[in-house]
Amino acid sequence: MAYAGLPKFMEKLKQLISCNDHPLTNYPEIIREKPQFQLLLQDLGSMIQTLYIDEHQDLQEHVKLTDDLKERFTHAAEEAQYIVDLFLSGVHSNNNGYFPTSEEFKRFLYLDDVRRSFESFRVEFMSMRIINMELDSSPRPGRTLNQSADAVRRNSSGSKKIPDDMIIVGIDEDAKLIKDKLMEDRKKLDVVSVVGMGGIGKTTLATKVFNDSYVKYHFHVRVWVTVSQTYDKRHVFTQILESIRGRLDLGVASDSRLRELVHKQLKGKRYLIVIDDIWHIETWDSLKLFFPHDNKGSRILLTSRFVKVARHANSDGLIHQLEYWNKEKSWELLRKKMFHGNDCPEWSIEPGKQIVKNCKGLPLAVAVIAGVLAKDTHSEKFWVDIAYRTGSYIVDDQNGSVMESLALSYNHLPLHLRECFLYLGGFREDYKFKVRWLILLWVAEGFIQEDGNRSLEDIAEGYLIDLIDRNLVVVEVRNNSNGGVKACKVHDLVRELCLRKAQEEGFILQTGRQTSSSHFSNLTTPPHNPMHMIVDNDPNIRGFPNPSSQNLWSILCFNVFRSLSDANFFGSFVLLRVLDLHNCNLKKFPKGMELLVHLRYLAIYNSSDSFPSSICNLWGLQTLIYIPKGWNDVVLPGNISDLVNLRHLLSHHPLNRHFLSTKGYFILPSIKKPMNLQTFSYVKLGDGVDFQTYFPFIKELRCWTNRSKENDFKSFSYLEKLKLITYFNYKLGHITFPATLKTLTLVNCGLSWSEMPIIQSLPNLQVLKIGMDAFEGSCWNTHEHEFPRLTFLKLYFLDIKLWKPDSTSFPCLKQLEIEGCKGLEEIPLEIGEIPTLELIKITYCRQSVGESVRRIQQEQHYYGNYDLKVDVRHELPA
Repeated sequence: MAYAGLPKFMEKLKQLISCNDHPLTNYPEIIREKPQFQLLLQDLGSMIQTLYIDEHQDLQEHVKLTDDLKERFTHAAEEAQYIVDLFLSGVHSNNNGYFPTSEEFKRFLYLDDVRRSFESFRVEFMSMRIINMELDSSPRPGRTLNQSADAVRRNSSGSKKIPDDMIIVGIDEDAKLIKDKLMEDRKKLDVVSVVGMGGIGKTTLATKVFNDSYVKYHFHVRVWVTVSQTYDKRHVFTQILESIRGRLDLGVASDSRLRELVHKQLKGKRYLIVIDDIWHIETWDSLKLFFPHDNKGSRILLTSRFVKVARHANSDGLIHQLEYWNKEKSWELLRKKMFHGNDCPEWSIEPGKQIVKNCKGLPLAVAVIAGVLAKDTHSEKFWVDIAYRTGSYIVDDQNGSVMESLALSYNHLPLHLRECFLYLGGFREDYKFKVRWLILLWVAEGFIQEDGNRSLEDIAEGYLIDLIDRNLVVVEVRNNSNGGVKACKVHDLVRELCLRKAQEEGFILQTGRQTSSSHFSNLTTPPHNPMHMIVDNDPNIRGFPNPSSQNLWSILCFNVFRSLSDANFFGSFVLLRVLDLHNCNLKKFPKGMELLVHLRYLAIYNSSDSFPSSICNLWGLQTLIYIPKGWNDVVLPGNISDLVNLRHLLSHHPLNRHFLSTKGYFILPSIKKPMNLQTFSYVKLGDGVDFQTYFPFIKELRCWTNRSKENDFKSFSYLEKLKLITYFNYKLGHITFPATLKTLTLVNCGLSWSEMPIIQSLPNLQVLKIGMDAFEGSCWNTHEHEFPRLTFLKLYFLDIKLWKPDSTSFPCLKQLEIEGCKGLEEIPLEIGEIPTLELIKITYCRQSVGESVRRIQQEQHYYGNYDLKVDVRHELPA
C-alpha cells in the first residue's frame, strides 16, 4: 500500500462507522464492531499526521530511518486493511447464505496486534526526535576544503565523459536542426534542449553537434558539463574551468572564488555550454546564475530525460524530442559497428535485421548487442541464435548498461508514480493502453492520491502525463478533437524493468500463461501483500486459473471463457478490487459474484438481458461496465442507487474500437435516491425518472431520447460532455444546454439550423460534432454568430449542400473534419482565413470539396501560411 491507499482505507472506515446508506453497514456484526473501527481510524490518522504531514526539519539527518519507519507503517496498515476486509467478506457472505469453510473468515475482528505496532512506531519516532535534538546541541566538524575537493573527484569519477571513438550514424537530420538553432542570428543567450528516454542517444547527438567543425568555429568557448542525478556546484565549476584552461588544482579555492573564475572566463565571449543529463529543475535554477548574458549569441544545450526540465529552462526555445529509431537506422548502426563500413556478409543480413527489429529502436540496445556479437563476428549460427533471443542478451548483459540506464529513471520516480508504472509491466509486449480504461483501473486499484477538489480521474491523467514527460511511457495515439493522449505504450525493455522491479518490491504481477495454483502456493510474500493477475488471450489457456489466494486484488481477463458458474470460484479471492471480464462471452451471470463486496471496478459481458439486483450489494463499486449482447437493452434495477460509491456506469467497454459497437442501452424505470454518478452511457431518457434530480453530479452523459417537447439539460450544472441521440425520424423540441459544456455531439436530432445560436452561445464549448440528421436543411449560415472557444468541428453524414461560414465565427478553430456529406459542393475560401486553423480533413465527399480545400491551402501558401495542412481521402465523383 502506497500512501495513496491510506486515505481510501480511512474513508472506508468512516463509511462503516457512520454510513446508513447501504445494507452492509447495518448488519449487526458491523454495528457491534464500530468502536474498533473508530479506534483504528484514530490510530491511522495520528500516524499519518506524524509521519507524512507534520514537517520535521530536525530529522533531516535521519531521512533513511524515517523512510524505513514509513515503510513498516504502511505494511502494518496493509495488514489492518486485510484483517478488516476479510471480516467484512465473512459478514457479507454469512448474511447472504454463503458459509465459507476457510478459517480466515473470522466472525470477530481482532486488531490489537496491529494497533500495538502503531504504538511502537510512534514511540520509536519520538525517540528518534530526542536523539536528533541531542546531536543538534553538540558541535559538528565542518567540511574542509580538501574534503570538498575529494568529493568533487569522487563525483567526477562516476560521471559520463564525452565519448572519444563513438560511431555516430543516423542522426544527421537531428544534428542539423540543433546546429541551425544554436547558430541562428540571435544575440541574446538562448537554451536548446534535447529530451528522450535513457539510451535513446541524447548524449550521442550532443557530442556530434559539440564536435562539429562549424560549431567549433562559431563559438569562442565550448564547455561540456555532465550533471547527472547528484548536483555538485563545485564539480560543475571545475568542469567548466578545466574545459577552458585544462587540468587545474582547485581544491583549496572557495565556491565564491570558483564562481568568479567561471564568470571571468565566459564574460564577453560567445560560448556554447552543453549541460548533459540534467535531472532537476532546481539544478537548472542554480546553474543559470553562473552564465553571463552579454548579447554575444551564446547558447546552452541541455540534454535531459524530463520534458518539464527543458520546458522550465526555456518554454519558448527548441525542445527536440528524440524518437525511437526505425529499422533502417538501427541496421546501419549495427552494420558499421560490426563491419566498420565494409560490406557485410550476405548471411548476416537476415538475422541482423531481425536483431535490430528486436531492439525496438533503442540505439543503446543496438550498441550492447553489437558488443555481444563481437565475441564471434563470423559465426552465422551465433547471429541466428541472438536473433531468436535478443531481449535476454540485452537484459542479461554483463555490463548492465541498458537496464542500469533505465533503472535510473525508475529510481528517480516519486512514490506516488511507482505503482502506476509497475502496473504497466503486467501486460503483454507492445500492448497499446487505452488511456480512459487505464485511468479507471489506476483509480480502482487505489494508486491515485487525493489532491484538493480535483477528481481522482483528473489526478490520474496528470500521473500519466508525468510518466510521458519522463519518457517512460510513449504516446501512441492522440485524440483528434483536443490533442489529448488517447492511447499509449511502453518500450519492451521498460516493460522488462517493470517486471523486475515488481518482483523486487513485492508488487507481484503475473500473467495467466505463467500462473498456476502451485505457483501461488510457493510465493513467500506476506499474506496481505496485494497481487495482480492478467490472463492473456492465449488459446493454450483452456480454463480460468483458480489460485486460492486471499490477497489477489485484481483479475484482468483477455481470454474468451464461456462459463464462470461455480460460486466457490469467487470465494477463493473475495478481496478483489478489480475484475474485468469484458472479453468473456458468459452464457449466464456468474454465481457467487455478489461475494466480492470489495470490488471497485467490474466489467462484464452478459448474454442475458437481465441486470442482477445482487450487483447492487457491491457497495464499493466505483466503475461498473455492464455490456449487453447485441442490440439488447438492459433494465436497471430500482436498487441501483445502493451503489453509493458508483461514479461511472457504462454499457460499453473503453477497449471497444467504437462506442456504438455495442448497441444496447440502459433503461431506468425507477430509482430510490440520488446517486454520485459522474459518467453515464448509454442510457435512454424517458419520462419515468427526473435525471436532473437523481444524477446531479453528471459530467459526461451519452444518452438516447424520444422526448419531443422540452429537453432541458441546463440544470446539469457539472455537465462537460454530452452525446445526444434521438430515435430515427424523431424531431426534438426546444433544447437547452448548460454553460459548463465543453464537448457536444448531436445525432438524429432533427433540429433547425436556426437553433444553432443556442449552441454558438455556449461560453466553454471546445468540441462540436454534428452527425447524421442532427440538423435539417440544406444551408448553414454562420455569419451572425461566433463560437468563442471552439477548437474542433466535425460534420458527418449531413444532408447539407451549402455552408456559408465566416472566419470571424471561428476565432479559435484548429481542426475541421467533414465526412460523408455527399451533397456538399465546396468549402468556402473564408475558412482559410481562420488564423488558428491547422488541419482540414475531408473524407467521402465530392471531388469539388477536395478541390476547394486544396485551393484554400494554395491561397494560404501564397500569403506565407505554410502551417495549414489538408488531408483529402476517398473523393466521390460529382
